[in-house]
Formats: sequence, structure tokens, C-alpha cells
Amino acid sequence: MTDQPSKASKTEAIDHGRSTGAGSACKIVVIDGPDAGKEAKFTGDSVSIGTDTASDLALRDDTVSRRHLKITRGKDGYSAQDLGSTNGTTFEGSRIETCVLPPGAFITLGRTTVCLQPLDAAREVRPSKATRFGLLHGRSLRMRQAFALLEKVAPTEATVLIEGPTGVGKDLAARAIHEASARRDKPFVVLDCGAISRSLIESELFGHVRGAFTGAISDRAGAFERAQGGTLFLDEIGELDLDLQPKLLRALEQREVRRLGGDAMTRVDVRLLAATNRDLRTEMDRGAFRQDLYYRLSVVRVVLSPLRERLEDVPLLAKNFLVAAGGNPDDEIAGPNLDRLMAHRWPGNVRELRNCIERAAFMNHGGAPRFAELDLQMTLPKSSDVGIRTDLPFKEAKDRLLQVFESAYLSAVFDECSGNISRTARRAGIDRAHLKTLLRKHGLLAGKAEDETEET
Repeated sequence: MTDQPSKASKTEAIDHGRSTGAGSACKIVVIDGPDAGKEAKFTGDSVSIGTDTASDLALRDDTVSRRHLKITRGKDGYSAQDLGSTNGTTFEGSRIETCVLPPGAFITLGRTTVCLQPLDAAREVRPSKATRFGLLHGRSLRMRQAFALLEKVAPTEATVLIEGPTGVGKDLAARAIHEASARRDKPFVVLDCGAISRSLIESELFGHVRGAFTGAISDRAGAFERAQGGTLFLDEIGELDLDLQPKLLRALEQREVRRLGGDAMTRVDVRLLAATNRDLRTEMDRGAFRQDLYYRLSVVRVVLSPLRERLEDVPLLAKNFLVAAGGNPDDEIAGPNLDRLMAHRWPGNVRELRNCIERAAFMNHGGAPRFAELDLQMTLPKSSDVGIRTDLPFKEAKDRLLQVFESAYLSAVFDECSGNISRTARRAGIDRAHLKTLLRKHGLLAGKAEDETEET
């Protein structure tokens, strides 16, 4: 086995080898123990923790001292100080007296574990003036807020959790973070946790030695080792098996891995990025995702919104995709085709828009494709995507299903009628005034003036 670092050297590595998260607003959350879920915010420069009822975070754990720990916030970040407790304070496997803490740190006091959890950083940064970050593009407020956060966090060593539905560009965000970091010249390793079988995922993460399992004919480095010095991007982290999550957490905390079937521990220097299309807080509440791993991954959360919630980005994205497909950069993105794009619900998000523009451009005949001449074909929702809610009472589930049908039907007919209200009303057999009410209800008139949709 490799030599283990002494407590002193390990604490020194903690102090000097991590970003302290200066300027990041955090709170203290109890994630394990009798008071799980209890929290304390910094109303001053420090938070005191102990069983004394006068503590800022008063605990009921009888293995915690009355005055056990103080966490202080300074201009350079956060630090912890054990106050002479009986059972001590542990950080990353080592008992500490004083220690610099990174956001997302776990500290153990007796049977209680607390987390230095960052607040929602997206609310703390002003929107960027830029309309792109790496290969991500957008001029909407939501995207410029995301860009501002990405610009701020990319140069640091912070772990980042990128959330958003399939097709919004989470992989592009991860790549852009890496390219804007000091690790840009080192490996960028991607591991899709949803695309690897349960029997192989541990080997893919940590590697294996020859003979570890049937078919392991030679030693193989896992994703952590292959990303040495660079960035490891775990896509679809919400698909990671619950039994494997403690091992991933241990690798993140200890910064060392052991190959499957092996004994030696290998130190790794890796920045971790993760992405998911699931709501991990909901998964955590139902026991499908570990609390401690969630807090360790979400040091910084970046949320990429679905395209239907930021339709003002559609013209910019459409132009970029058209130019990439050979279109003229000076071509105007306007007219009936833009109306059709703005009226669509985009269940496949930016990926669907790109496919729509590229397909139409490649089918165009004669010279550079022009936006006004494209034959746009949007994807309609699949019946399997309707989503019957068996967890709801019959009436409420029925009402929700009808809302989904109403939105999908109107979107499809409105698209087929090129965004024209009069033709849509005749096709659907609906009074024009009532149709307008329904279109507004489902956001299908967004981005266009009503008189532009009328027949002349």
C-alpha cells in the first residue's frame, strides 16, 4: 500500500491545497445525527456549535460538548476551531484543532456531522454582459445569470453541480469550465453514469487490477486516475447506484482511490464536475441519493433552464446553428419561420432546435441555406412522454393529464398552421377569442404580436 499522510501533513494539504471559497455565502446544516436537518446561518462573523442552548447551533447529541466548535467567516474564507471538546472534531478523517474549510466541507462532532453548505450562488451574482460562455450561447436573463456564475467559478477549484433537463448543454458547460480553468492543459475525462452497466461502473470510476473479475485480463486505470491533474466530469450523476455513492464520496473526501481487486491506494489530484437531469434534492428526500454526497457535489450549483422558459434565446441559437450549417451570417432570423420556432415548446431543448435547423439546412437545395426558405419540422411529444401521475388522486391526475394534452395539441396544430390564429381556430373547431385565451395560457403566443398571427 502507499504511505498514508500524517495528520499534520494532511491538515497542511487541506489548508494550502484547496480554495477556501472566499466570498461564498454559506450556512451550517446538520446532515447526520439526532438534529439532522437543523441549520444555522451566519448573522455575524461566526457560528458556535454545542449542546449549550446559547449556541448558535444547539445540538442534542450527548457525545457533543457544551461548547464544542466555532466556525468563523473571514475575508479569506472559513475556518474551524475546536473549543477543547471531549470527543474532538474530525475533518476528512483527521482530528483537528484549527483548520481552513472549503465550502461543502463535512465536519464530524461525536455522532453528528455538519456541512458548510453554500447558499444559492445564482442569486448572488449579477448577470454577465456576455452572451456566450464557451460553446454555450444565450442572451436571456437566465442564461446571463448562469454565465456570470460560470465565469466566477471556472478559475477556482470548486466542485460544480450542473442541473437541467436533457438537451440544454450541461456537457458544454462542463467543458467550458475546464477550458477556463488552470487545468485546461490537463485531461478532461467524461464518464456517463447512466450509460454504463451497474457491474462495470465501479471499475470505470476507480479502475481494476488483473483478475479482479471475469474479463479483467490486465490492469486498467479508472476515470479518476485518467483525469490526474485535470477535470473529471460525471454526467448523469443521479443514475449512480446507491451502493456506490459512499465510495465516490470517500474518493472525493480522501482524494485517493483503490482499484477494484487491488490493495494500493493512489493519490489523485482531480477537480470534479457533475451533471444531472434529476432533482437530486427530491431523490435525496426519498432515499435514492445520499445527503452527504449531494452536499459535497453541490458546492456550487449551476442551473441551465429549459429552452421553453427562455424563448428569447431562440433567434440567437437558430442563427448560430444556421451559420454552422453553411448559412450566411448576415441572414435575418425573422418572419413566419421565427414565429413557428417561438411557438414550439421544445421538449428536446437546445439539442432539438439544433437538429431542427441542421435538418432543414441540409435539405435545402441550391447554395447557402436561407432562414426564410427553410422547411422546419418540429418534433411532437411522444405518447410515452405524457406522464400519468399515479401518485396523485384520480381527479388531480386527470386534470394534469388534460393540461398536458391541451398544450401538446394546441402547439402541434398551431405549428401546422404556421402560427396563424384564424386557421388554427378553424382547424381545431375553437372560437378565435377562446383560442387566444388558451394560447396565452400555455405560453404559445410568447415572442410575437397577436396581429401578426391573423390572416389578412
